[in-house]
Amino acid sequence: MENVKQTVNWKSYVFISLAAIIVILAVSAYFHLPVLTAVPIGFLFGFFLQKGDLCGASAFSEVLLMKSWKKTWGLWICIITGMAGFAILDLLGLVTLNPKPFLWANSLTGGILFGIGMVLSGGCISGSLYKAGIGHINSIVSLVGIPIGIALVEYGPLSNINGTLKTNVLKSSDGGSVTLSSLTGIPFWAVALILILATLIIVVMKRSRSETARQSNGDTTSLMKRALTKSWKPWIAGLLIGILGGAAYLSSAASGRNYPLGVTHGVLHAQLMVTDSNLNVVYEKPNPAASPSASSPAPAAAPGKKVSLWLILIVASLVVGGWVSARLSGQARLIAKPPEQIFVALIGSIITGAGAAIATGCVIGNIMSGIALASVGMVFFTIVVVLANWATTYFYLMAGSLRSNE
Repeated sequence: MENVKQTVNWKSYVFISLAAIIVILAVSAYFHLPVLTAVPIGFLFGFFLQKGDLCGASAFSEVLLMKSWKKTWGLWICIITGMAGFAILDLLGLVTLNPKPFLWANSLTGGILFGIGMVLSGGCISGSLYKAGIGHINSIVSLVGIPIGIALVEYGPLSNINGTLKTNVLKSSDGGSVTLSSLTGIPFWAVALILILATLIIVVMKRSRSETARQSNGDTTSLMKRALTKSWKPWIAGLLIGILGGAAYLSSAASGRNYPLGVTHGVLHAQLMVTDSNLNVVYEKPNPAASPSASSPAPAAAPGKKVSLWLILIVASLVVGGWVSARLSGQARLIAKPPEQIFVALIGSIITGAGAAIATGCVIGNIMSGIALASVGMVFFTIVVVLANWATTYFYLMAGSLRSNE
């Protein structure tokens, strides 16, 4: 009887989720609102993140804590798959690649803060989002602290410092962003191909060293049910997120935001939708045919803080996707934490948000999407974040010892 109940349960979640996605896509197509495609993308993004437990904070920390590179490898698979997708979209002329500028002072300062904060709070920004959906108290608290940290940089006392840091920018010889292509003269698609081939070689070498024999344990559970109710290897989640990144770029560009997946400012914008009434919501791509003639006066800029509905829908549906994934695997539950740990998580999340705002992005916008666009500045940011994460992990989580706690 219990088995029947579980079967009906997971199938009902799948049916409701698929039906909702189909309805939203139909409404988006009928009313020409590409911004609504952010909902299924964000949902799947959160679902995949939770299935692989692919959080940037743990991906880096576990290298020291558990001597495990599995999540870091999953993140790399995500990056390289996304790069392949971006290269295809670029060759087809479907998107205009838009790597971020090399703001070295921002990447250095923000990367240090972000790397420290993510360890203290127990998650990067995307990690806090999907873990909040699961019911992690620290992550729920972090979603209060992260927008506070971002707001301190965007609108608060740190805005002047951030503006000064942004004056330190490195440019390529043509005045554009510094990328692997601009440094080497190799086209983006060729850079992507080289890195993909190098990754495939590593995969083949790893497989040749490991035993791949499988033992049957008599499990007659269907493949679909196992996929939906069990945890995934990080590289599988990374592969699917990388593929999803291409669809996200198309959705984002169609909605007037020419950049792939990102969540940092989505968290801030979601908070502003609740706490601030003076907003300028951007939700659709301007129509060139409706632009004013040369004799017409230019329209006045809309008042209020600019918020992106696309980003808001991404982060909101990400939490839902993480919750559905956790429900299917029986991991969604509210877990109490000691007050002192919650307080540290709150402080850490404020630091995380401030660091991400200064660096113009987090693990998703800077590392996953930024490196996938071959941005040298984002490679630099990643190195700073990893080193800061490791230093904080070593002193805070490991008490200054690399010995195993077993």
